[in-house]
Amino acid sequence: MRPRQESSVGLSDLVYGIYERRLTQQIPPARRPRHIGVILDGNRRWASVQGTTSSQGHRAGAAKIVEFLGWCDEAGVEVVTLWLLSTDNLNRPQAELEALMGIIEETVSGLVEQARWRLHPVGALDLLPANTARMLKEAEESTRDVQGSLVNVAVGYGGRREVVDAVRSLLHEHATQGTSLDDLANLLEPEHIAEHLYTKGQPDPDLVIRTSGEQRLSGFLMWQSAHSEFYFCEAYWPDFRHVDFLRALRNYADRQRRFGG
Repeated sequence: MRPRQESSVGLSDLVYGIYERRLTQQIPPARRPRHIGVILDGNRRWASVQGTTSSQGHRAGAAKIVEFLGWCDEAGVEVVTLWLLSTDNLNRPQAELEALMGIIEETVSGLVEQARWRLHPVGALDLLPANTARMLKEAEESTRDVQGSLVNVAVGYGGRREVVDAVRSLLHEHATQGTSLDDLANLLEPEHIAEHLYTKGQPDPDLVIRTSGEQRLSGFLMWQSAHSEFYFCEAYWPDFRHVDFLRALRNYADRQRRFGG
């Protein structure tokens, strides 16, 4: 019986590999996204299905991140935004939140040790525990000169909060310049707010992926995603496979993007 099981597994791996190569061939390099945003959803539901704890679900999700970033590197993606913790998540029970912060810190430290990506914290760091905020800032500084793609680590992130912070920053900037509110109201354009977003200077996301079957953005990159393509996958984040990623890229490549049309 054992040789038969091994043969079955080997055949499954062979078929999976052939399917991966077929999907890859269906994605023209010229039609691949520069910036991918990811809502890493479903860790707790995955844990419930597995009969384990929420913390173990979050750890399983964290373990998927390096693998996913490797897939993005292979696909030539220049910027990846990972939504790890929303502002709403900050209202979770204290014990769960502390465990989640610890997992996020371990995850970011692991990405720093990889020395493959430039990390940039995205979110309201003032809402985070001081140690977590400090660690995210240090991760950005220590990877500043890494010759790799840019990875936005969205922790304590909320789309509405980002717009409010951008407007607040814009007002402070013009206040120091002596600009009156009337003058500012007359000259204000969308690009002025964009220059104060957490992702200022970056291309907007071409593709936003959400796992777990939920089909909403929940405020993720709400300003930047005005012209993004969306892909919703049924798999929980810890179960997200390379073929799921390739299907998302193929789906994106097949679309005719219409900016405002």
